[in-house]
Parts: sequence; structure tokens; C-alpha cells
Amino acid sequence: MNIRSTRIRFAAGVVSAVAVGALALSASPASAAQSDNFVRGYDTYVGDWGDEGPMAFGFQEHNESNAVCLWQKILWAEGAQEKDGTKFDAADVDGEFGANTDHATRNLQARWKLTVDGEVGGGTFGRADNELKKTGGSEARGQKLEMTYYGDHGSFSVVRNTEGKYSFRDGDNVWRIAGYDYRTCS
Repeated sequence: MNIRSTRIRFAAGVVSAVAVGALALSASPASAAQSDNFVRGYDTYVGDWGDEGPMAFGFQEHNESNAVCLWQKILWAEGAQEKDGTKFDAADVDGEFGANTDHATRNLQARWKLTVDGEVGGGTFGRADNELKKTGGSEARGQKLEMTYYGDHGSFSVVRNTEGKYSFRDGDNVWRIAGYDYRTCS
């Protein structure tokens, strides 16, 4: 083999390696973070919420949203303790991440042995998706998936639609998509 053919093969190898690397970096993730503006996931639902958030009391972004309503439904299902010492109840699900939601979030983080900071980010939201159980549909990309969230105090239905967006029933029994940039839940 001469030097010229060795250089050509080396250059071809480098180009192939760069192309493979670029494809790997552009592949779709297993789930999408709040920069996508929705609580969303793809393929297996296990770990879908691990890159969601952050939401917290005092944050200027996303502290009034349907994503907060979904989190508050989790606080209700878990029976997290609110500021007045009672369990977080359905009337507390309003889509506003206020002092009461902050207190209940900290209570649940302590129960789950997580960092107690009141922030609902990947660690806290990610721990919550451990309580999702498939009840129907398919985990295949582009298919509807039906689940139930089972907490210590209650449960509620959750659906991941064909676009990977999570939805839940609000206080008026209306299905709402868990988005970060709007609040239509009650």
C-alpha cells in the first residue's frame, strides 16, 4: 500500500467518524425538557419526566401553568402536607406555584429523601414518574399511551398523546395538556 492510498483511507475514516458523531448528536432524546414548552416524552415512559422543570415558588417563568397543575395533582395524590398541616387537596390544584405548593413540594421531597429545595426539576419530577403505571395504549413513538399515577393518598389518569405531550383531567374533569407557557386548568 502506498502513502497516497493510506492518506485517502485515513481521510475517509475521519469523515465517516464525524458524520456518525453528528448523527448521534442530532438524534431525538427519550424525552423533552421544558424548553419544548410541554411535559413530553417518547418511547418508554420510564424516565419521561426526568428532564422536566424547573418550577418553583418565586420563579418568574412557568410558575403559573398547566405543568404546575400536573405537579399539584401529584402533590394531591401523594397526600403531601400543605402549610396549614392538612393534606394537599383537590381545591389546592390551581396552576399557581405559590407558598402552599412550595411547602407541599418540600414535604414530599423530604418523604422521598430528595434534596429539599422546593424546586420541581429533573430529580423531583423524575422521581414522580416512578409512580406511573401503564393502563393502555402503546409506548411506540407516535402512539397514544394511557397511564395512572398511583400516589400514597390517591391516583389519577394521565395520557401521553401521539405527539408525546402529557395530559391530565383538571378539577372540572376536562383533559388539559401539561404545558409550561399557559394555564387553563382549574
